[in-house]
Order: sequence, then structure tokens, then C-alpha cells
Amino acid sequence: MAPPPSGEFSIVLTKSFGATPTEKTEIIGEPNRFATIKVTNHVGAQNQTIIAKQGTIQADDVNELLSIVQPLGGLPSNPDEDVYGFDTRIILSTFEVQWDNGEDVEGAEARTNPTEENKQTFKDVMDSINALARQTAKERTS
Repeated sequence: MAPPPSGEFSIVLTKSFGATPTEKTEIIGEPNRFATIKVTNHVGAQNQTIIAKQGTIQADDVNELLSIVQPLGGLPSNPDEDVYGFDTRIILSTFEVQWDNGEDVEGAEARTNPTEENKQTFKDVMDSINALARQTAKERTS
């Protein structure tokens, strides 16, 4: 996974590790600047109804988020198994960290089971992204 161009970052959290996601949160921006957040929920029969929310993340919150996700770099990843046990996939592409718990990542620990500390770090990042999404992403009105 190559770093994004010109300092841009991308953080994607999907709920459902291996199947079609039921919720997807995407954050795109640059350090020290505003970022955009988009949350897409698939609900209803066979997840056919899509509810989209979007918003803007303030620069201070962007910088805090980037420091929160930093510890994921180097943690174990496994494309075949949800080793963290939260049925959630996080994909990071920042200038400093390129990491995806659903792919083999260069520089990440070998396919070993994460420690309890690794799982807690993953959960803390997941919870922070979800909290930021709840605070900033609002339903779009036509």
C-alpha cells in the first residue's frame, strides 16, 4: 500500500470484516486542515436501503484523529480472519502509516494473533472513529 499523494490521508472503517459492509465510514483530508467524513449505512431487507450522512471535521480534531490511529501501524493483520474479533475492518493510508487489518501489510507483525493490548488499541481506534462519525456526520437533505 503506497502512501497517499501530497500529505492527504484516508481512513476507512467498515462494519463487517469479510462480508458486504452494513456500515462504512470514510474520512479524507490533510493534516492541519478540515477533513470530510461520509457514513453510509445499508439497512432494511437485504441491506438495500442506503442512508448517507456527511460532515466536516475541524483541523484540531483531524490532528487528534491522526495521532489516535498512529499506533495501529505494525499491528498484526490477516486477510483471512478477523483476528481482533470486532467484525470491523480499518484501512489507514496516511503519510506515516499504511495499514489494513484485512490485508497482509509490509512491516506489520507476521500473521500472529494480536495480544490483548493490540486488541484494546484496535478497539480504542474503532471507538474513536465511530464517536467522531456520530458527532460530525449528519443526514443529507435534498
